[in-house]
Amino acid sequence: MWVGALIQSWSAPWAISAVALLLVLISLRKKRFVVLIVALLLGASIMSIRMAALQSSAINQYRDRSTEVIVQVTTDPTRVAPKIVGTAFAPTSFSFIGQALEVDNRYRLRIPVRVFASTYSVEGLLPGQKLSVQAKVLKSKERRVAALLIVKNKVKVITPPSRWASSLAAIRLGLRQATGTGDAGALIPGMVIGDVSKQSADFKNDMRRSGLTHLVAVSGANFAIVSTFVLWGMQFIFRRLNHRLIATAICLAAFIALVRPSPSVLRAAAMAAVLLFAYGRRQGRDSLPALGFAIGAVVIADPFQARDPGFALSVLATAGLLLIAPKIKPKFLAPPIAAMVFCAPIIVSLSGYISPMSVLANLLAAPAVTPITIVGFIAALISPIAPVISAGLIFLVKPLATWIAWVAEWIAQFPVFTLKTGLYGFLAAALIVAAIYFGRAKFSIVLLILVIAFSWIQRFPAGDWQIANCDIGQGDAMVINLKKNRGIVIDVGPDPQAMDRCLHQLGIKEIPLLILTHVHADHVGGLQGAKKNRKVDTTWFGNISAGARARIDGIDIEV
Repeated sequence: MWVGALIQSWSAPWAISAVALLLVLISLRKKRFVVLIVALLLGASIMSIRMAALQSSAINQYRDRSTEVIVQVTTDPTRVAPKIVGTAFAPTSFSFIGQALEVDNRYRLRIPVRVFASTYSVEGLLPGQKLSVQAKVLKSKERRVAALLIVKNKVKVITPPSRWASSLAAIRLGLRQATGTGDAGALIPGMVIGDVSKQSADFKNDMRRSGLTHLVAVSGANFAIVSTFVLWGMQFIFRRLNHRLIATAICLAAFIALVRPSPSVLRAAAMAAVLLFAYGRRQGRDSLPALGFAIGAVVIADPFQARDPGFALSVLATAGLLLIAPKIKPKFLAPPIAAMVFCAPIIVSLSGYISPMSVLANLLAAPAVTPITIVGFIAALISPIAPVISAGLIFLVKPLATWIAWVAEWIAQFPVFTLKTGLYGFLAAALIVAAIYFGRAKFSIVLLILVIAFSWIQRFPAGDWQIANCDIGQGDAMVINLKKNRGIVIDVGPDPQAMDRCLHQLGIKEIPLLILTHVHADHVGGLQGAKKNRKVDTTWFGNISAGARARIDGIDIEV
């Protein structure tokens, strides 16, 4: 079903139908293949119906035009990273998904749209609220929505938030206030309630490079921890197991509402349910049907999950925990190794690199995850009525969050393996994973796969490099190598994260001279990234007079 929905989103309906029919005719006597083909067709049909509904929506009649739209908020408005327009930063903008309910006072509908608003009037809106916007309707690159609405003027709020939404918002706000500042204070709300609003781009980049990105927000592991904790607590209230399970399911549903029922949260909840089932059965393989059911349920509810790399990573990580984690010894190494091995093909195909230190990072961070999740969950629940006690609980676990942040920053400094992205990288990594899992491949075959894979590993940069231009998108960023991890930097581009990543890859730890040719956003926006964990001795701005000179490590520079 998952594969069918994925193929259908890429291919024409008739093509997949013809292929499926052909396969059915070939395998009429093999019931297993017939079941697979039926699932393939079902997934493709669900995706086709959803795509047809989006493409035929009445809102598309107003494409490239401005009109009035009644929108119901689905997700919290989040501040968008500043974008470059020309040579300057665009105004602060907010983005959220909503349901378009009425268009131009003529059409009533219920279709998902992406709203991009450059007005502070949308800040603080809660899911469920209705508002009227004057928006320009554009075609969206995001497949799961019918259109992109560009809003520049103040919006008109039609309905206030419900009591339920206000209560959940109070809990989220209380936890944000209790956690304070810093990377540790930003990590706790993300792990507990999926609130990543306080996390900086640099922190997210460190977590990604170190293989800890699953801790940035609520994941299936967090759901499993909360569910297990609630189920354990229910034994003191209910004697019958059925009653405990029902109460746990209700609490899990409320927890989903608290962290917001976004696609990533729903798939995390589904995977957590599978892990709990596996824990109850004590048999990993017996839980594979439950994993298959969870995949089917998620795809039926939202077929666009089939295109989401996060969904693939969630499924593969769960499969790794079920299939190979029980075989790995020592046991404390099993979860991070199993998840990393199964997720490697997707990680390589998306990012082009994989960190051999991510297993160590997960081992170091793992002991802190459960206490932060449980104590943070309790602190969040009581924060509206007992903020002092909530702050005290956070004080107890904040050192653990500080530890995770430090581990991420430390591991992110190590080099990574850079491989080819796309299909070839995926296939190479997938073959290695298959060889590891089945364990029947001959040594020569495994060696051949490793040789092919590592032949794609690129050494960047070459040891004798002199000048490098950083890939930072619009703008400029150039580095002159002075050896011994030192370099002259000329302009820093628009993106701090991209600039820091480039200097990290080049091995630059000290900048004797930083030259900013002119103060345009696409030349100076990445300044914080260039200065991150680096010593900058001298800075020249664009208003330096002609004739100014500098001598750095035997290199004469004259303006």
